[in-house]
Amino acid sequence: MLRDLGVINGPVLLFGGPYSNAQATRALLGEALARGITGGQMICTGDIVAYGAAPQICVELIRQSGAAVVAGNCEKQIGAGALECGCGFEEGSTCDMLSLGWYPYARAHVNEAARAWMRACPDIVSFRHQGARYAVIHGGVTDVARFVWPNDDAAVFTEEWDAIEDQIGPVDHVVAGHCGLAFIRETARGLWLNPGVIGLPPHDGRQQTRFGLLDGGEMRIHRLRYDAEAAAAEMQRAGLTQGYHTGLLTGYWPSEEILPEDLRSPSLASG
Repeated sequence: MLRDLGVINGPVLLFGGPYSNAQATRALLGEALARGITGGQMICTGDIVAYGAAPQICVELIRQSGAAVVAGNCEKQIGAGALECGCGFEEGSTCDMLSLGWYPYARAHVNEAARAWMRACPDIVSFRHQGARYAVIHGGVTDVARFVWPNDDAAVFTEEWDAIEDQIGPVDHVVAGHCGLAFIRETARGLWLNPGVIGLPPHDGRQQTRFGLLDGGEMRIHRLRYDAEAAAAEMQRAGLTQGYHTGLLTGYWPSEEILPEDLRSPSLASG
């Protein structure tokens, strides 16, 4: 399902993965307000609900903002009432086991209205900006939970680009999410832009998360400061202590398994 936003002439705020982190979501909306950016100029790459303690609140905040939202795997799974997150973690891996803690909480703490809204989220959002056409997806079109990394082979980007254009026609640039890392990759077809996620740090040892601002045809990646201590404390009170709560404070994910070897932290043991 495609949602076409038409032409957006002003700045476009791009973000992903609020991850049930109400403090980060409110901080992101505060950034938009301070920059004079309205809901019609905001696009989320999905996964509003995930690791944090405030899934329903985050859904309500994003819906009230008027931002366009692409369906992430979490929207698809929770919307369908599925029993697992569909994140693409290898079965039996640390991340897969951690999901047994946070996913049931997330699924149980959104109401039917939120689930119905998730089911209506499009798979692809498109818009035009500064004469170029953009497609916004979650992970991939071949697989919504595909992890596309900044150092992947060119063939990965070509495969996904072909899949996008098979569905919606030619595009000049692609905006994607899911992997949790913000990056800009030049490809043979155009730019692959990942603005990162706002609900969890990008495994760099800092509490700040990331969002992107597209203006004048150029995206810049910005740090998002928010009250990580309050978000972590809420997770503890909710019993969400599988490791993501400490990740908010340390800036490191509880497991590096999903990361390619050369994107892992040299100071941490894998897994």
